[in-house]
Amino acid sequence: MKMRIFYISVLLLSVLTIQAQEPMKLSLDSAVNYAVEHNKTLKNSRYVIDKSSQKIKEAISQGLPQIDASLDYTNFLGAEASLQLNPEAPPAIIEFNPTSNFKASASQLIFNGNYIVGIQLSKLAKTITEQSYQKDELEVKYQTMQAYYMVLATERILIKLEENLKNAQLIYKNTSNLARVGVIEETEAKRLSIMVTSVSNAVKSTERQIELGYNLLRFQLGLESNQQIELSTTLDDIANEIQINNMVVDTFNIESNVDYKLVELQGEIAKKSIDMAKASYLPSLVAFYSYTEKIKKPKFDMSPKHVLGLTLSVPIFAGGQRKSQLNQAKIDFDISENTKDLLTDQLTLLENQLNYNYKNLNEQYLSQKENVVISKEVLDQMDLKFQQGIVSSLDLTTSNNDYLTAETDLTGTILKLLNAELELRKLKNEL
Repeated sequence: MKMRIFYISVLLLSVLTIQAQEPMKLSLDSAVNYAVEHNKTLKNSRYVIDKSSQKIKEAISQGLPQIDASLDYTNFLGAEASLQLNPEAPPAIIEFNPTSNFKASASQLIFNGNYIVGIQLSKLAKTITEQSYQKDELEVKYQTMQAYYMVLATERILIKLEENLKNAQLIYKNTSNLARVGVIEETEAKRLSIMVTSVSNAVKSTERQIELGYNLLRFQLGLESNQQIELSTTLDDIANEIQINNMVVDTFNIESNVDYKLVELQGEIAKKSIDMAKASYLPSLVAFYSYTEKIKKPKFDMSPKHVLGLTLSVPIFAGGQRKSQLNQAKIDFDISENTKDLLTDQLTLLENQLNYNYKNLNEQYLSQKENVVISKEVLDQMDLKFQQGIVSSLDLTTSNNDYLTAETDLTGTILKLLNAELELRKLKNEL
């Protein structure tokens, strides 16, 4: 029976291990959605939003009824006081007996200008934290897609390098056999061995770059470093989709930009700060009520149990402090308006530059696709001619390098094109 339980445990452990080793399959959209949900930076941003909600409640609570209670005990350690109203009569001795009081008090703010504006500022602060979260989310999406693109591009280069390496190894093997029997010179085989070594080193370097890209992607997704990932969207699929959905024709609504929204909100904060400074000139009115129960009463006690009253505070003169605060608030508002105008100019220039970059890269992408086809045809012809002894190994190596350069340039251009399109979408808040 114990052996049976042992084998079942081993079997279950094996199944769980196999399941844990299964790679996570992610399309581009699913990777972005997963990052939004699990990225640690965004988790902190959501906590900040929750905190700002509590800040609003804190500001509102300052205007709600405030109730306090206290219990005290006082012992005068046998102290006495003498009271003599008639010089001819002996003084009256008053003993200070121990006292104990229970006191409850309540106060209610009736009017305070700073309180009203303070609530409005708290709500604006929450709106800013929500907008900051949108900016952080946009940045996480942007970086996740960049990491996804980089892995796809590097894997595409690796595939081409591995194909080229197999072909180079086959040619080198055949050339070495011919050189061994004396059909061709040994120098031809040595030249090809250099090409094989060069491509092999490129393969190893690219493999390390791929692992680095996966680590960056895991970081954005909030995954453990040992979690395997499998990407299901190809680089060509994304590039073709960009060609269909051309971003350049879209108009740029600057008000949709997250940075512009934040600057607008800062302007609202500056405007409310002016109202806050003006509210400091207004009076403040507070109502209060207190109840005192004498648990241990002194012998001479004239204090009432119930007290009800109003406190009106009227600011009269503060040496020009309030006026200076109001002027500073107005200056801050002017600064925020000027900052908004400056940002508008910067975003307009940036949008024009990004469109310019996108157009150039799109043209390069189309031309380099043709270059790859041509360089592959030339390489195939050189390979055939080399086998026929028409061209030397140097010519074949040159053609092979030209083909690898064309493939690498094409992949690099695709990556730049995708990132340029990504920059435009990020600018327009359309990720």
